[in-house]
Amino acid sequence: MTLGVCYFPEHWPSERWETDVAQMADAGLEYVRMAEFSWARIEPERGEFDFDWLDEAIELVGDHGMQAVLCTPTATPPKWLVDEHPNVRQADADGTPREWGSRRFTCFNSPTYREETKRIVRTVTERYADNPHVAGWQADNEYGCHRTVRCYCDDCAAAFREWLEAKYGDVDALNEAWGNTFWSQQYPDFEAVDLPGPTPAEHHPSRLLDYYRFANDSVVEYNRLHADLIRAANDEWFVTHNFMGDFPTLDAYSLADDLDFLGWDSYPTGFVQDRQPGDPTTDELRAGDPDEIGLNHDIYRGPETPFWVLEQQPGDVNWPPHAPQPGDGAMRLWAHHAVAHGADAVLYFRWRRCRQGQEQYHAGLRKQDGSPDKGYRDAAATAPELFDLDPVDAPVALLHDYESLWATDIQPHSPDWHYWSHLRAYYDALRERGVQVDVVPPSADLDGYAAVVAPTLYLAGEALAGRLTDYVESGGHLLLGARTGEKDPYNQLHETLAPGPLADLAGVRVSRHESLPAQFDTRVGYDGETYDYQTWAGWLDPDAAETRGRYRSGEAAEEPAVAHNRVGEGSVTTVGCWPGEGLADALVADLLGAAGVDHADPLPDGVRLAHRDGYTWVTNFTSEPVSLDVPGDASFLVGGDTVDAFDVAVVEAAVEDVREAI
Repeated sequence: MTLGVCYFPEHWPSERWETDVAQMADAGLEYVRMAEFSWARIEPERGEFDFDWLDEAIELVGDHGMQAVLCTPTATPPKWLVDEHPNVRQADADGTPREWGSRRFTCFNSPTYREETKRIVRTVTERYADNPHVAGWQADNEYGCHRTVRCYCDDCAAAFREWLEAKYGDVDALNEAWGNTFWSQQYPDFEAVDLPGPTPAEHHPSRLLDYYRFANDSVVEYNRLHADLIRAANDEWFVTHNFMGDFPTLDAYSLADDLDFLGWDSYPTGFVQDRQPGDPTTDELRAGDPDEIGLNHDIYRGPETPFWVLEQQPGDVNWPPHAPQPGDGAMRLWAHHAVAHGADAVLYFRWRRCRQGQEQYHAGLRKQDGSPDKGYRDAAATAPELFDLDPVDAPVALLHDYESLWATDIQPHSPDWHYWSHLRAYYDALRERGVQVDVVPPSADLDGYAAVVAPTLYLAGEALAGRLTDYVESGGHLLLGARTGEKDPYNQLHETLAPGPLADLAGVRVSRHESLPAQFDTRVGYDGETYDYQTWAGWLDPDAAETRGRYRSGEAAEEPAVAHNRVGEGSVTTVGCWPGEGLADALVADLLGAAGVDHADPLPDGVRLAHRDGYTWVTNFTSEPVSLDVPGDASFLVGGDTVDAFDVAVVEAAVEDVREAI
């Protein structure tokens, strides 16, 4: 486990580089990420390359015992390239080109830009193919940032038609799959299919879903281009990419096969302001939400693969609505929290606050004058506390499906429906009990998991039903959440009632559903207790399943809300509503008990446990200290039995043996 930092030597006089790099080494940093936005510095004119500055910076990094992580610079092409080839730019839905002058404005499907990408990536990777100080590469930077996964230019229109023809073969098959008899939307041929631009009413949901899939596949192809060129230069380098948190438009799993591991960019105090509904607490504005951050750690970790945090918030940042200073110790807390969830490296972004450009209000580990900020002190304190660990061994899988996210965004059926928040209802309940969770796609191999939670498998086909049935019959325990199996993979309602092809496995059908605003009384009874639910209610009609919970309010009163079905050696629990915190905890506790998964008693909000390789991390994201009750023979590697505000402790003990001292 190690730390690093992102550095922009091109922003500073070269006379300062030696001091900067020496201070990085003094803080115990091991990796220095560079050059992701440097195309114009590397190639100021077409074919005229200047690598001397980057050569010098890499050499300094190596001389101080660290390693460089380089980035392909394609997120910011130089002005001369765009002047030569203005058609490389993306277009908005109304056809307006996206202008040069920021970043991420180029089209993934532009043949010209793909050729330019090949040229610059080949040049920079071959330059450093034999450099012993370069450990690996980050492909591009934050694919899709600033709403740029989906482009509406002519190149994308042509590529979309080719994509559809390859998928469906015949336009009649497309018309049938989409259900284009509705509103006379049949196509005579593939050439007639346009991109979904502005229109008075909403677009056809099947057309939108396939367009979203196509746009995602375009990023996959573009990323593969980078990865192949990097490995062609040196097949011992690692290849990664820095994804973003709670990012809805790009399926990170679909890029994983072309990367050695996934990375992501963690900004806790920003995410609580712009990634989820509701107002953050003052503690969250100082340290973030541990479960929002943890969910993203677990998405990018994968079942057996470590991940990197390629950008870790180093202090206050420039882009959220407000920028309170993080709590004292927060930058150290975030690094330990990432390690507890399986990170192998955490790189702070950035080394120094920049003096120019769009990110002047983004902190660094050091201030713009070079003096240390509190992020530097946190990083220096963290580095000696880290040690080598085996990967996370999670007993529970949570199924996260980007296509179901896209489809429910297309037809949410309620202004309050929010895919991430519904998923979080179950994830948070698992994490409140200290259970490590692999967040995986529905296609993942589920063998070895004691329990599987599937909050919203909105799109469900026969293949998925078969995999889940095999899992349960072999002894697995499955929890299905609201809106599961409502649609088929083409975004049409099934001919049968939800959960469609999962009905036999679940032993229920959904006879009715309703979406409810906040002013409705929404209560449900489960296991002798009454709980709240919100937004969505599916009325279950049990067949083979046993009713375990009933609605206690409104039109649904006394209708089944929770059902349990024994199948083979395992079981399926179906939940028709979006559970409140209490019901989610009760459902998860019963699931963990049935599956024999060890778990802890819930700790206070904002305090979390995580177990990895024999050690338990206690991370306190609150401004109040928490006292722990641990076994007498347990030893602390970091901290002690009182965990202060925005602090962390690491104890050699099982998670179920760590409790709050009352």
